[in-house]
Amino acid sequence: MSNDCLPIGLPDWAAAFDDPTLVIADEETRMRLAVDLARGNVEHGSGGPFGAAIFSLDDGHLIAIGVNSVMRLHSSVLHAEMMAILRAQRALGSYTLKQSGHALYTSCEPCAMCLGGVLWSGLNRLVCGAPAAAARTIGFDEGPVYPDSYRHLEQAGIAVRRGLLADEASAVIRLYSERGGAIYNG
Repeated sequence: MSNDCLPIGLPDWAAAFDDPTLVIADEETRMRLAVDLARGNVEHGSGGPFGAAIFSLDDGHLIAIGVNSVMRLHSSVLHAEMMAILRAQRALGSYTLKQSGHALYTSCEPCAMCLGGVLWSGLNRLVCGAPAAAARTIGFDEGPVYPDSYRHLEQAGIAVRRGLLADEASAVIRLYSERGGAIYNG
């Protein structure tokens, strides 16, 4: 098996959302896409209640989407944010997203791993939906994330906005719990 073909595919239902010609100018609509991805993952039973999308800051073009794929692809690192980062870097043919500026919209505040991924990926902006407490409430362990974690991102030049469409995003997490979704790291 070749090591140069990392399987980072999306579930079949997500193909309709994966449109590199899509341009979204405003932050609320971008976040709504991330929340819709999370909801789709729950409704189709293809993963945890988390979705993410990366957009160009220059023109609002969608670069890549991601949905939580931990159980579907059997990898603990394939959170929605990491999927979006992996897919964006592959789409751009680069290990960094700094070249023209990119923003990650994620349906829930990231776990410790994904915050590290944001820092290392070269993203310029992070926009979060639901608070991490919504994920912790249903049993997900987000790891060591502190207020200083976000300050560190900002000190590294990454703009952070939290709580955009938090109620809608939190409702998706509750839906996952109500449907008996697996808590795979609890």
